[in-house]
Amino acid sequence: MKAGLLPLWRDTDTVQIGIDPRRAAALTGLGTAAAVLSLLDGSRDAGELARTAQAYGISAATTDRVLGLLASAGVLNDFPASLHKFLPEYLRARLAPEMACASLAYGDGDGGARTIARRRAAFIRVYGAGRIGACVATFLAASGIGRVTCLDGGATEPADLAPAGLAIGDIGSRRGDAVARAIARIAPETVTADNPQLVPDLAVLTGPVTPDEVEALMRDRVTHLAVRAEEAIGVVGPLVEPGRSACLRCINLHKAALDPAWPKVLAQTGLGAGAGTGAGAGAVPAACDTVLAAATAALASAQALAVIDGCGPQPPAAANGTLELFLPEWQWRRRTWVPVSTCTCRARGATR
Repeated sequence: MKAGLLPLWRDTDTVQIGIDPRRAAALTGLGTAAAVLSLLDGSRDAGELARTAQAYGISAATTDRVLGLLASAGVLNDFPASLHKFLPEYLRARLAPEMACASLAYGDGDGGARTIARRRAAFIRVYGAGRIGACVATFLAASGIGRVTCLDGGATEPADLAPAGLAIGDIGSRRGDAVARAIARIAPETVTADNPQLVPDLAVLTGPVTPDEVEALMRDRVTHLAVRAEEAIGVVGPLVEPGRSACLRCINLHKAALDPAWPKVLAQTGLGAGAGTGAGAGAVPAACDTVLAAATAALASAQALAVIDGCGPQPPAAANGTLELFLPEWQWRRRTWVPVSTCTCRARGATR
């Protein structure tokens, strides 16, 4: 049965698999066939399961019917043997919660195998290794992304430290190197060495980026996610799919339409109109406490994984929008930003 769902007896003849009604399913009328459930521990294929059940006096037809009911209820995994060869035992154990969660969230019947395979083959480059960037990098590595690199040549400062990111022993060292060490502690199998010749599957912009860097991402058609937290506001997005969704310049064009002084304000950040993330260009220290940094990094990582996992007919929530947390409120809110017809990205009218 799917990992993460607890089987519970409602009465002597009915088993409920899972607790929350949004995930749970109930099977009744099992009788002695209920013994089949105890055999579904992932150690047997279908043939072995039928033979073992017959030893308990359960016919192969009954076993097959129970499996069919479980499958139709969406609580059965057919875990591919190839994944056992693909992942070492340690990595299967470490990523077991990721696979269980992916299987439930996406409704997969393979135990999350497809999702983990996509993550293991993915390359995400993080720009910036401050409080948020370092946390995003470690979250992604811990979630099974095969290559996570972090570009930041600055020195680690006390204000950069965070529970899921840089530690006190990193103070004074190069932030990019410190992130690599943090990843090695939690996910040593993750590749952290950057190769400029490789084009990432996704770029996460948590620090200052130049217009040239943004232009390179657009030119190479690299999907990129802008992330920042300052002035006690966390912002995740936009998620830019070049030529298909609103770009960073589109956002600035929208803001300039609402506020004619916006280009002058933006110019004073030193990032230029083409960048538009604002990350790392504000006041020092940034008004981003530990919890806001963690919340922003967590949601940014979830959006990044949604891109890599590629599950569901709808694009991630940050595409053509920003997800914003305005303290002391507790709820994330989405703002929509559509492509601008006059923008050079030419995403206006594009279909995803």
